[in-house]
Amino acid sequence: MTSATPSYETYEHDVLVIGAGGAGLRAAIEAAAAGVSVGLVCKSLLGKAHTVMAEGGVAAALANVAAADTWQTHFRDTMVGGKMLNNWRMAQLHAQEAPERVRELERWGAVFDRTRDGRILQRPFGGHTHPRLAHVGDRTGLEMIRTLQDRAVQSGLAVYMECTTTRLLTDGDRVTGAFGYWRTTGEPVAFAAKAVILATGGIGRAWEVSSNSWEYSGDGHALAYQAGAELIDMEFVQFHPTGMVWPPGVRGLLVTEAVRGEGGILRNRDAERFMWRYLPEERRHEYAETDEEASRWVEALSEGRETDARQPPELSTRDNVARAIHTEVREGRGSGHGGVYLDISYLPPDLVRRKLPSMYEQFRELADVDITAGPMEVGPTCHYVMGGVRVDAETAASTRPGLFAAGEVAGGMHGANRLGGNSLSDLLVFGQRAGAGAVAFAADAPPAGALDEEQLRDAEAELAAPFDRPAGENPYRLHADLQAAMQSLVGIFRTASDLEAALARIAQLRERWETVQVVGLRAFNPGWNLAFELRNMLVCAEAVTRSALQRTETRGAHARLDHPDLDPGWGSRNSTVARDGEQMRVTAEPLPQLPDELRRLITT
Repeated sequence: MTSATPSYETYEHDVLVIGAGGAGLRAAIEAAAAGVSVGLVCKSLLGKAHTVMAEGGVAAALANVAAADTWQTHFRDTMVGGKMLNNWRMAQLHAQEAPERVRELERWGAVFDRTRDGRILQRPFGGHTHPRLAHVGDRTGLEMIRTLQDRAVQSGLAVYMECTTTRLLTDGDRVTGAFGYWRTTGEPVAFAAKAVILATGGIGRAWEVSSNSWEYSGDGHALAYQAGAELIDMEFVQFHPTGMVWPPGVRGLLVTEAVRGEGGILRNRDAERFMWRYLPEERRHEYAETDEEASRWVEALSEGRETDARQPPELSTRDNVARAIHTEVREGRGSGHGGVYLDISYLPPDLVRRKLPSMYEQFRELADVDITAGPMEVGPTCHYVMGGVRVDAETAASTRPGLFAAGEVAGGMHGANRLGGNSLSDLLVFGQRAGAGAVAFAADAPPAGALDEEQLRDAEAELAAPFDRPAGENPYRLHADLQAAMQSLVGIFRTASDLEAALARIAQLRERWETVQVVGLRAFNPGWNLAFELRNMLVCAEAVTRSALQRTETRGAHARLDHPDLDPGWGSRNSTVARDGEQMRVTAEPLPQLPDELRRLITT
């Protein structure tokens, strides 16, 4: 520890990682292995990362269950699932390197489920041609965090827990550190670093119904934006088709796609298996034609053998299934609590409990439902943002020198829609690359040096401002109003009039945020914490809404009722978001050109 000012602590590292989920841990492990000084900042306690909520598995073309699987097929599935808006180089690196990243986890101690001959078992997920998700029951994220955390702690890096970052510090164009405060005391803290890696996850707390944990308030997206880095494709927010809808206290809690992967059937209130009606015509040939064919596929899966039967319609991509469920409910065919039914109770109870132990316990404890005896009620829930910090595919470097990003906070990898399981392999592949990229940058960077005193004073004044106001806005009321606006106006289906109304609402909320008042002490003050998270959520909400208004088409997770078709012109452009003084500038830029040899993988 060093002391730059007499008022608070400062620390100095070669590489500072902000965020301790899967991407942050993997980046920190890579950097520490290079022998540099690494600091890892956690907003919560180490191990309480959102990654633990990822259940179904990590996607990698290991070919343990389907011998025909290859990185080329995984690449094709990812690009098709992303509606060709992906950064092709990221999708290629991801497909090529995911198998080794999974095997690496196994060498580090991860205990995956096994095939009968002892290899890592893989299960099907929507949009994947073959069974591809390596898993640990339905607790895969938990096992990954356990393994990565053990490895990180063994590497000897410095861990700063219960620390919220409120600002990135800069020297000219270069990011040189971060400023924040200890949640346990409220005291400020500053970090000087040659390179900073953002691994802060997503933005889902800006919506009312969300599967995201409390940490997901868009911190990294907003920090990067405020520091001058570009964001891309922020209009693409994924609504997972299956979250709990009842009881109200757990509404939005994730119901893993593994339920559908293991044979779960979606039905409406009339007991109709409605997904047959929603399959895209251009992909219908990939799915079973009849209940009988779908049943043969499930039977083969349960017995661990390959089959010529095609997959059930419930394994369509998440964007398509979410829109189908939303439409069924909107047109009056929903369940009693505003969802639909997901039924896996026709399979043997022992098999369901063995394959889906967390789901069995979740519904039994929270909803008093035995999923081995009856259906679950499910509905769409805000789950993942495909957009994020624009990064270089090879190094995860942002457009701001010294700043890197990996995991959900980074954009480009998933295009317009993410396939299930690709988030966990994404954070492994690009966490590793971000760690290596930051080390390489730090090797050539000048010493971090003294932090800018004016920036530090401004950052400290921001911390004090909510306490200094004699009266003002309640942060909880403001948060509820933001969530209501995003849920009703920037949800699964969008229109220009709704999006324009949302922008007006966000502008009003931003004015109210300027007057937020907090009372009490700084230590463990949730209202004070929320004040800064609200600022970040408002930046993300505006970026999503402006980008959604700009893209006048329907593609992947972005569905416009007033522009219901794909527009080929938009198929070759990313949306970009950048700060222009105090204004947000949204533009469109050409996609990187896809090489012919990779294009042939998709079209053949």
